Amino acid sequence: MSTANTPLLLNNSHDGGGEEDRKPVTSVARAFGIESKKLWKIAGPTIATAICQYSLGALTQTFAGFVGELELAAVAVENSVVAGLAFGVMLGMGSALETLCGQAYGAGQFRMLGVYMQRSWVILLVTACILVPVYVFSPPILELFGETTEISEAAGKFALWMLPQLFAYALNFPIQKFLQAQRKVLVITWISAIVLVLHAFFSWLLMLKLGWGLTGAAITLNTSWWLIVILQLLYIFITKSDGAWSGFTWLAFADLWGFVKLSLASAVMLCLEFWYLMIVVVITGRLKNPLIPVDAISIWYRSQSSLLIRAIAVKVKALRILMEIMNIQGWDAMIAIGFNAAISVRVSNELGAGNAQTAKFAVVVVSLTSMAIGVVCMAVVFGTRDYFPYLFTNSEAVAAETTKLAILLGFTVLLNSLQPVLSGVAIGAGWQWIVAYINIACYYIVGLPAGLLLGFTFDLGVMGIWSGMIGGICLQTAILVVITSITNWNKEAAEAEGRVKKWGGAAAAADQ
Repeated sequence: MSTANTPLLLNNSHDGGGEEDRKPVTSVARAFGIESKKLWKIAGPTIATAICQYSLGALTQTFAGFVGELELAAVAVENSVVAGLAFGVMLGMGSALETLCGQAYGAGQFRMLGVYMQRSWVILLVTACILVPVYVFSPPILELFGETTEISEAAGKFALWMLPQLFAYALNFPIQKFLQAQRKVLVITWISAIVLVLHAFFSWLLMLKLGWGLTGAAITLNTSWWLIVILQLLYIFITKSDGAWSGFTWLAFADLWGFVKLSLASAVMLCLEFWYLMIVVVITGRLKNPLIPVDAISIWYRSQSSLLIRAIAVKVKALRILMEIMNIQGWDAMIAIGFNAAISVRVSNELGAGNAQTAKFAVVVVSLTSMAIGVVCMAVVFGTRDYFPYLFTNSEAVAAETTKLAILLGFTVLLNSLQPVLSGVAIGAGWQWIVAYINIACYYIVGLPAGLLLGFTFDLGVMGIWSGMIGGICLQTAILVVITSITNWNKEAAEAEGRVKKWGGAAAAADQ
C-alpha cells in the first residue's frame, strides 16, 4: 500500500504500470495540475474515439437519407433500436474489463490483461449469439412497439444484414478496454479516425455513386467495424502490448462464472439508466396532446432512439432534419463518455497499484473538472433558452414548450456532468452491483412513480414527468456522492489486490 496519507504526496514508487517516477508534490495547485493532465490524456482521445465511432452510424444514416425516406427510416430504426440495444448490452458486459484490466495493470500483472480480454471475448461472443434472435425477429418486435409494418419490415431486413456488426462489437469492446487500461487510447483514436474517413468515402461510393442503397450501407458499416477490430488486433499482436499480450491461452475459460457476474452487473447498471430515459419518453407520449410535449422533450433529450421512434411514428418526412438534430446531441454526449473512461482507468490503475489516496484525489479532480464544464453548459442553456429551440423546430408551440423545459434541462446537464464520473468511479472500483441496486431504487421506485404522480395526478404534464425523472437522477447522484465520500480507499485497494490474485490464477504466478 501507498504510505501517503494525503493525496498531495504523489510519490508512489509504482504508478499503475510503469509511468515515470514523480517527485513529491506539496502544492495543491500543482497536484491538481498533474492529475488533470493525466485525466485529459485519457479523456481527450477517448472523446475523439467516441465521436469517430458514433459518426460511423451517423454518416450511414445521413447517406441513407439521400437514398430515400424508407431507407432512412430502416437504417435509423435498426441503428438506434436494434443495434442500439445490442450496443448497450455489449458495452455494459464489456465494462467489467475496465475494472479487472485496470487493476491488473496497476498491480503490474501485465500478462493478466490478455487473459481477461480473452475471457471477455468468450462471454461477449456468447452474448452476441443470445442477441441474434432480436435481429432475426426484429420486425414483429418493432411492430409490437407501434412501428408501421412497412418500416418494421425494411428495418428487419437491414438488421439481418447487420449481424456481422454484432459480432464485431463482441471483439471490439474487450479490445478497447484492454488498451484503455494501459492508457493506449491514442492508438484507438487514430484507427477510428482512419476508418471513419474510409467509411465516408465508401458509403458515398457504394450507396450513392453505384446505387447499391441499403446493401451498400450494410457492406460499408459492417466492414468499418470489422476493420477497427482487425487493425487493433494487429497492433496488439505485433507490439505484444508491452507484455500484456502473450498469446491465446486456456486460462481464458477459467473462472468464467465470476467474470460473468461482474459483466452482468456492468450491463444491468448501464441498461437501467438507458431504459429509464426511454420509459420517460414513452410515458410523455401518454399525455393529452402528446405531440408537442414529446417533440419538446425530444429536442433536449440525449437518447437518439426516443427521438427517432417518435419522428418515424409521427412524421416520416421530418426524419432527415431530426436525424441531424440527434447526431449533434449524440456528439455532445461524447464528453461524458470521455470523463467516464478517464476516471475509470485512473481509479482502477491506482487501486491496483495500491495507491489509495491517489485514486481518491483523482476522483476529486475529475469531479471538479466535470462539474465546472457542467456549470458552463448550464449557463449556455439558460442564456439561449429562447433561441435554441428554433434550431430544431419551426413550431411556435413546440418552441414555447421547450423554453419552459430549459430550467429543468439546465439542472439535468449539471447532474449529467457528475453522474457519468461517479459511474466511472464505480466501474474502476468494481461497485457495479451496488450501483445497479441504487439505480433500481432511485429510478424505478422513486423517479418514475414521482413523475407519474406529478405529470398525471397533479396535471403538470411534461414538466411533472421530467421533474420526477430529475428527482430520481438527483437522488442517485447524491447517494453515489455520499458513498464515494465515505469510501475507505485503503480497503478498496486491498480488495483490488485480492481481485487481481483471485481472477489472475496461474497467469499471476507465471508473471511473478
